[in-house]
Amino acid sequence: MPFKEIKRFQQVVKLNNMRKFNIQSLSAVSLKALILFSITCSGLASASLHVILQHQTKAYVEQNIMLDDNADLSIEVSDIDPRINIEPCDKMYNFEASESSLRQQNVSVKISCPSSSWYLFTNVQVMQTKPIVVSAEVLSPGVLLTKENTQLVDTPINRLRSSAFSYIEEIEGARLKRRIRPGQIITRSMLCFVCKGDRIVISANGSGLTLRTSGIAQQDGNVGDTIRVQNIGSKKLVSAVVASTNQVNVAF
Repeated sequence: MPFKEIKRFQQVVKLNNMRKFNIQSLSAVSLKALILFSITCSGLASASLHVILQHQTKAYVEQNIMLDDNADLSIEVSDIDPRINIEPCDKMYNFEASESSLRQQNVSVKISCPSSSWYLFTNVQVMQTKPIVVSAEVLSPGVLLTKENTQLVDTPINRLRSSAFSYIEEIEGARLKRRIRPGQIITRSMLCFVCKGDRIVISANGSGLTLRTSGIAQQDGNVGDTIRVQNIGSKKLVSAVVASTNQVNVAF
């Protein structure tokens, strides 16, 4: 319920306590507030404050959580014990959580009324997930990764390493260096786009010219890595940057 409606509801409660209620003055109040007023201030009205504070707690966490870029966010506020008496506040309730708590999955939020000594703590479960490439089955060393043996799964970001992949296209054509189980997150350290002993194309670029020759990889490498490559024709070793699963680039 918007804050203006909460304030209006609290004003209605005070008027009811003084037995000076004018139905015409409530034309702008929501149906929910009217229903609450029509019963008793100590019954459903109190229960409604529990729900209102839960919604406001969720909004507070949404606005202040340390959100990871491109993550999907799920927030679940624990129910406030219905046995707890929540005092109506003549000012806006305060919501507080430490910076360290707002980085965790379990956030503790303090709710208080600035015009009184009343307060309570409630817990909020925060889950941030990202789609991450995992294995769809048991995969052995040397297996070529494809759309058929991998899949995207929403994964809590606290389980992720910086070397995980968000798109299957990023790892298509790479080969595994070790055995992995179904559902295991695939990371750069598990892969080689060019593996030691592979026959590859060496592409030399410079001065507007492009020269190509064949070579043998002397090291494993992922796209962007610099590895040692032997030119098959000259037997010379050169440093080259992995461009794809069958090509490396050198500058001249």
